[in-house]
Amino acid sequence: MPLFSLVIPVYNVAPYLADCLASVARQDFGDWEAVCIDDGSTDGSGSLLDDYSRLDVRFRVSHQANRGLSAARNAGLAMARGEYVLFLDSDDTLEPNALGSLAGQVDGEDLVCFGGWRGEEREVPAAAHYPSGWDYYNQHALEPRVFPFVCVVLRCYRRQFLLDSGLRFREGILHEDNHFTPRVCLAAGRVRAVGLALYHYRLREGSIMHTRSLRSRRDLIAIANDLSAHFMQYSVDNSVIYRALTHHYQAAFADATRDEDVQLLPLVDWHLYHTVSRTRLRHRVNYLALRTSPALFRLILRLG
Repeated sequence: MPLFSLVIPVYNVAPYLADCLASVARQDFGDWEAVCIDDGSTDGSGSLLDDYSRLDVRFRVSHQANRGLSAARNAGLAMARGEYVLFLDSDDTLEPNALGSLAGQVDGEDLVCFGGWRGEEREVPAAAHYPSGWDYYNQHALEPRVFPFVCVVLRCYRRQFLLDSGLRFREGILHEDNHFTPRVCLAAGRVRAVGLALYHYRLREGSIMHTRSLRSRRDLIAIANDLSAHFMQYSVDNSVIYRALTHHYQAAFADATRDEDVQLLPLVDWHLYHTVSRTRLRHRVNYLALRTSPALFRLILRLG
């Protein structure tokens, strides 16, 4: 059993895939496997994966019909055999010492968190230990960051923890990291943050992170509703649930058109939003603003 499994979902990234795979192959630590899921690529990406697997048996490849990023990650997690799992996007790369650095840090934690580069911007977390993932989440989820807090690729996960907790990516949605990471943090035990930048995120025009379609807005609302309902099952404080709910509603309605507002408003869970906004005046104002007019909701959140 290798120490690390790198799950690499691949879909039509031929111009970038060789850099990604080479960054794995040149690691200065050898106890790893790369589980590469070709999610129905049509641009030659699948053939490049097969070439790597023939040269190095640590590259394990599975080809499937196109089902989306979440399904590809779930398929990779099901194939993984390592003690720890990392998710590597197929247009990104790792530092050559990434796995060796992490090997010297992991000690049974459910999560080990690290930093990376996003274009020319570098983010390095303060080295720290946390008694639980929830403690980690509540300390850092709202901090301004180079990478969004929910970014899945800046952590390695104890595989058995994910399996035992039934944690998988929700399939068929965009912004799957937003749905996955808070649930992971709620379930996790010990967490360690490592003060190293080990990951290189490639900035690409038109990525989901930088664009907002109607589907994207719908999915953000669905994630908000599902995540908040999940938190309520565990008696999470209403103020924390409110934060998660309003954060996603704000992202969904930000810069939306009037036509989009009309389609999005029926998706809001008004009962849930009312329930978690009752404890503070400012929260009640935000709830009433969205109920009255998304334009007013946007204005108040900008001013606040």
